[in-house]
Amino acid sequence: MSTEQSAVPAGHKKTILIVDDEPDIRKLVGAMVTQFGYNALTADGGEHALTLYKKHKESIELLITDVVQPGLSGPMLADKLTALQPDLKVLYMSGYDNTHVVQSYVVERGHALLPKPFTVEQLQSKMREVLQPTGRSNAGS
Repeated sequence: MSTEQSAVPAGHKKTILIVDDEPDIRKLVGAMVTQFGYNALTADGGEHALTLYKKHKESIELLITDVVQPGLSGPMLADKLTALQPDLKVLYMSGYDNTHVVQSYVVERGHALLPKPFTVEQLQSKMREVLQPTGRSNAGS
């Protein structure tokens, strides 16, 4: 067994579900998440993500999803998954952060948004912020 070089506690590798219809973005975000020490599941759309979620044995800690995509949009997918797992954390990413959809379904509802393009550091920082246990403020980080 190797030692993790991240903030993930040993013996508990959190699983992150990444959903984006753009293959290059999906692969890149998946690689970044793996580099941070997490397990990455990737899906090319909402329906595929639902299937992966239902087949996955362990709990999924975080959904990282594009807001605008064919079929199930990011917010529609998040609604379905949080109905199944109320404690699921959600991080939206979008190249269209000023559109009506993004404003009304993400920003106005207080969800985390990571505008595309983003750096490895920006993704890692936003993931830490979203995965931070609720009820805690910046606890020594």
